[in-house]
Amino acid sequence: MMRLAALIALFWTACAQAETLRLAVTTSFHNSGLSDILLPAIEQDTGIDVQLLVVGTGQALRLGRAGDVDAILVHSKAAEEAFVDEGHGTHRTEIMYNDFVFVGPTQDPADIANADSAAQVMTAIARTQSAFVSRGDDSGTHRKERALWQAAGVTPDDLGAWYLEVGAGMGASLNTAAGLNAYILADRASWLNFANKAELAMLFSGDPSLFNQYSFLPVNPERHPHVKSGAVATLETWLTSQRAAALINGYMIDGQALFVFNAGVTD
Repeated sequence: MMRLAALIALFWTACAQAETLRLAVTTSFHNSGLSDILLPAIEQDTGIDVQLLVVGTGQALRLGRAGDVDAILVHSKAAEEAFVDEGHGTHRTEIMYNDFVFVGPTQDPADIANADSAAQVMTAIARTQSAFVSRGDDSGTHRKERALWQAAGVTPDDLGAWYLEVGAGMGASLNTAAGLNAYILADRASWLNFANKAELAMLFSGDPSLFNQYSFLPVNPERHPHVKSGAVATLETWLTSQRAAALINGYMIDGQALFVFNAGVTD
């Protein structure tokens, strides 16, 4: 009985010492499956229980501005830099990257597989009025998509019925594209981890404009004194460590890496 009581006391002591941290992350990061690898390792190494709020980049930044999370992990550089410049975040640390890819029907009615650039992909889809699913949720992926339309000289607001904004996360948007046999812009990690591929295939990738950087931003404790800045600093140290690098670079599906660790790497 004494031994059991001691074990119970040890368990509750460990629970009391564990610190919970609220981290807003993108749906694309969560859909990749990488969080299932990183979070247990973070808790094991640091004692921090990271609770994810899975939203689009725009919503993650709004949560940070309101002080509803301790830190954010998102992928929209201009918006991230504005977040820091406005004093909502203390700094921005790049952690890892992958790329965006164009997915579409295997028949490829817009012939995007033979395009020379992402801008040509957008032009071909618009010219043929091929069904296209947009996240439509102010996420980093949605912002990238709108920038690509703009680079192609196409105004998304003027597109026809073939252009469907679903206002949903990456997984739900991919499911919609699969159901409609439509084109979609996705991040490579979400696509590789997506089970319901139906008649879809990855048709175009590799354009430099499709680079997709993920960065960590601590919420400013001067704006929101309740944020757990100590735990955030510990988490950032872990995310930029060789332990994190090994897990991120080693995370693969069917032999393909989903992310590349680049914390501390300078141009």
